[in-house]
Amino acid sequence: MFPPPAMAHLDQFDISDAKKKYITDEVNPLLEELVRNTLTHMPADPLPHMIKWLKEKSGEPEYNLEEVAKENAALQEEIKQMKVKLEEVSSKTASAIQDQAKEDEEEEDEEEDDDIPEPPERVAPAGGRQSVSAEAYGAWNQKKAFTPPVHPKTDDQKERIQKVLVGSFLFSALEPEQVKVILDAVKEVIVEPGQRIINQGDNGDFMFIVENGALECYVKKDGEEKMVKDVGAGDNFGELALLYNCARAASVQAKEKSVCWQLDRETFNHIVKDAAAKKREQYEGFFNKVPLLNSVDAYGRSQVADALQTENKTAGAEIIKQGEKGDKFYIIEKGECEARKTGDGADQVMQLKEGDYFGELALLNNEPRAASVSAKSDVKLLTLDRRAFNRLLGPLRDMLLGEANRYK
Repeated sequence: MFPPPAMAHLDQFDISDAKKKYITDEVNPLLEELVRNTLTHMPADPLPHMIKWLKEKSGEPEYNLEEVAKENAALQEEIKQMKVKLEEVSSKTASAIQDQAKEDEEEEDEEEDDDIPEPPERVAPAGGRQSVSAEAYGAWNQKKAFTPPVHPKTDDQKERIQKVLVGSFLFSALEPEQVKVILDAVKEVIVEPGQRIINQGDNGDFMFIVENGALECYVKKDGEEKMVKDVGAGDNFGELALLYNCARAASVQAKEKSVCWQLDRETFNHIVKDAAAKKREQYEGFFNKVPLLNSVDAYGRSQVADALQTENKTAGAEIIKQGEKGDKFYIIEKGECEARKTGDGADQVMQLKEGDYFGELALLNNEPRAASVSAKSDVKLLTLDRRAFNRLLGPLRDMLLGEANRYK
């Protein structure tokens, strides 16, 4: 199973006008609706969701619970098999389509084949860009030569921007050469109090990094608009539309005069997107093993993935010490740890495994570490610093405090 050519540039294939019209009129609208629905729900595994949507779209009757359970089991098995075959099939798709198209044209009119002129280079309409589905499924699109924009800046400006980039989750892992491209490519934008810099539902061609100031994110639901998050210095916003080729998920408005740096879609795609997407995909499956993160929506989990740093500890190494000040939150990705709390005449010991977390109490309550934790085996740890933890997981305070008795 592979993405159909409806989402690619059809002009690059030698297929009949009737087939082009069928793809444009029948296939493309259906896939656009499917992609829009999938991006709205953003399921952890999109394939079952898409299959279910297509079944509902076709008007098939609802099944009873037993039938649904059987079908789900069959789907899971089918998905495994499809994933194994997907990469192999996709690599053969483009050439197979072109070969078939040539054969079809030869059958229709063999003599006219030599008279067909080369199709002109396709140019996107001014002021717009191709549809969401075209971007998502453009597996046959040819990568254009990339020349990043250069907006002149003083050395002082570049130094200020670089400090912001180092503290921004999306950019912290870039190589020095990549950072230099970003420094040249970003453009300063001054946002006045009350001014909206992006609007929910609009197409997004830029993302923004905040140098200073304060902004607020608003989401409209059921006709009401609600402020859902504060954005401040070092934060970035607007990247979701670029990462997933979807409409703006929220509106962002300046609470006070703010200085932001605007990065265009093309530079983002060539420099930042691949690295960010790989990191998010890397942790997507692991996050399903962390109960805490099941309470965070898909976008929130993606932001957690962007912010995570890794640390490796050898067996026996001390990670945190009871009584010390804490500035990090830890999740165990691989290996085992041991938590030990002393006091009241006896030691309390707790074993921690993959998917468990620790270090949150010191950050939530601004108190010293409640226990010591050491590596029982070689371990790989995922960490969030205090600022990232409070911004991304702070809203789960009640849940986190509710588990505090595991140290009591």
